[in-house]
Amino acid sequence: MKEVKNAIIGVITLAITTAGGLLINKFIGGEEEEKTETVTPVQPTVVVNVPQQQVQKDTVVKVVKVAPKKTKAQKEKEELTW
Repeated sequence: MKEVKNAIIGVITLAITTAGGLLINKFIGGEEEEKTETVTPVQPTVVVNVPQQQVQKDTVVKVVKVAPKKTKAQKEKEELTW
């Protein structure tokens, strides 16, 4: 029972303290928050004209030679010859 009594006294004390703080803030006025608006200046658009590059018309041809496939007999001959 003593714990319940202490809890009730704590809640009442908190309510009185909160109410007192609100009354003081209302009558004295407290510090009002100043709202400041930030204005971002508009950045000018920069247009850069790049001259068109000439395309080279040279063609590179790469020749790839493919070795013929070895037959089964050729593979066996290579394995036996050291």
